[in-house]
Amino acid sequence: MTPKFVLAHADESCLGNDSTKPSPGGNAALIEAGAGDSLARWDFYECSPQTTNNKMALAGAIASLEWVRRQWQHAHVRYVSDSEYLVKGMSGWVHDWQRRGWRRKTGALENAELWQKLVQVAAAHTVDWRWVRGHDDHPKNEYADMMATRSAEQQVRSNGLVPSGFDTWLAQQRARGKFASYDPDRELHERA
Repeated sequence: MTPKFVLAHADESCLGNDSTKPSPGGNAALIEAGAGDSLARWDFYECSPQTTNNKMALAGAIASLEWVRRQWQHAHVRYVSDSEYLVKGMSGWVHDWQRRGWRRKTGALENAELWQKLVQVAAAHTVDWRWVRGHDDHPKNEYADMMATRSAEQQVRSNGLVPSGFDTWLAQQRARGKFASYDPDRELHERA
């Protein structure tokens, strides 16, 4: 049986990004999958009162993939993020760190416990890690950024997958003259 194809566009935010002063953060993901003859979209977001961008990117990927596992056990996930740290880490660096006992060539690995957890959670799926340039008018990345920033500012969380507000957000953006020719379903239809 072919695993369910799930598309996740994720982003993170940290207001301050400094461990020596208050730096609240948030992360968010727009998670999409086929649902019969249509497509379903969910939002996921969480927060932390003191964090960094890198920690929020890792924590967001862990939580998103755990929620995907709860829905489908095993899925083919295309995980799209503007965090080069996350994408390069999971696409390449992590293999060397594991081989060295979760250490870098130059010493200790920052966020080692989060990297280890992410590797464990990702093993339940086939994950295709993709990087997208942030703040470059990619609608789904912009939407995830908006949710992550709101989560950081307001310190709110979704407590699981909730029905997405992406379609409403996209309609509002189009009313402002943005993303007029963007097909939000194209990536999922191409995969199907």
